[in-house]
Amino acid sequence: MNDKNKQPVAGDTTHFGFRDVPTGDKQKLVGRVFSSVASRYDLMNDLMSFGIHRLWKRYFVGTSGVKRGDHILDLAGGTGDIAALLKPRVGESGEIVIGDINAEMLSVGRDRLTDRGMLKGVDYVRLNAEALPFPDRHFDLVTIAFGLRNVTDKQKALNEMFRVLKVGGRALVLEFSEVKPEWFRPLYDFHSFKVLPKLGQLFAGDPESYQYLAESIRKHPPQDELKAMMETAGFERCDYRNLSAGIVAIHSGYRI
Repeated sequence: MNDKNKQPVAGDTTHFGFRDVPTGDKQKLVGRVFSSVASRYDLMNDLMSFGIHRLWKRYFVGTSGVKRGDHILDLAGGTGDIAALLKPRVGESGEIVIGDINAEMLSVGRDRLTDRGMLKGVDYVRLNAEALPFPDRHFDLVTIAFGLRNVTDKQKALNEMFRVLKVGGRALVLEFSEVKPEWFRPLYDFHSFKVLPKLGQLFAGDPESYQYLAESIRKHPPQDELKAMMETAGFERCDYRNLSAGIVAIHSGYRI
């Protein structure tokens, strides 16, 4: 069995960026990062992606196959970016549950969507993606955008996503991934580890959180490994599509 898929036991460690920390501490450490950046989440993503994250998210939702009346769970969706794009597609008869482990992120998202008049058919639940508080076969679609890499036990989260999907339902993961062109990697590393923390200091007064976010991308399973993890969770017809030379990838799997 892949070591990444083992159940944690007392004394286990996991990665927090490039640091090894006790498995039980990662959730708290990640929580501090996102509590720090919640009010500047769009700025964070703009700095990390040169603003292209907005196009990636639109493409992610545009190719999701979501239909009117669908019941959707958007994990790590606290600030409401994905839900705001999904809501017009599911219509009045659809429902979106925004789930996030971080209360500050959920608060930002609730305020944003309320300001946009998106009240009906949108619920907010504070939850841990590794233990979803929903019954089996409950949702038509489960999405997670730029959140899976921050989960302590990614395999558990994928297992839970599979469990709560209806038969015929689909899971979609949008996440930073492994850059493919060799020539581009030094430029990407320079931006990630030299430029990004300085921008975090300049614009947010928080270089450490931005350093962690850059490191967390490098520790996230690359494309083929994440595809295999989805297959282990039970998903079928698993596939991925690289965007922007593999800076991000969209992974897809179905419950058949």
